[in-house]
Amino acid sequence: MALSIEVWIGTYLRQGISSFFADYALGQFTREHFLDLVNRPAETLLVSENREGIDGYIRVSHGNPCPGSSSSETEISTLYVQPRHQGKGLGQSLLAAGIEACRTNGWDAPWLATNSENKGAIAFYLNHGFEKSGLTHFQVQDRRYPNDVLHCIDF
Repeated sequence: MALSIEVWIGTYLRQGISSFFADYALGQFTREHFLDLVNRPAETLLVSENREGIDGYIRVSHGNPCPGSSSSETEISTLYVQPRHQGKGLGQSLLAAGIEACRTNGWDAPWLATNSENKGAIAFYLNHGFEKSGLTHFQVQDRRYPNDVLHCIDF
């Protein structure tokens, strides 16, 4: 939960934390939410840990149709690495493990959506076997933010 809040706020709230988005993050990234995810058969949650604790995780969800040109129903819902551990290969390892979990479960090649302004994440995925396949929006109440849809072509 704490890792999700740290990465989400650091990635998407660059100009400051408004009460609107603080309420969203604190309501979304709860213990109950993660316990529910862990118990769903169509969800895979893999974590990276160091001596001190969790430094990253990937969440893969099956049964989520791609809004882009891919016919996949398997989404990489989340790939978060704690900022101070980025650039050490953790994201690459987690992504590889998530893709392998898709194969093991007999799921489709995964797709994902990432904020269109997150150029670092987009470049990361393009460099690791994904290509752009559409555009969607992340919506919180009446606010919409464009997201690039990418799908794995190196499956």
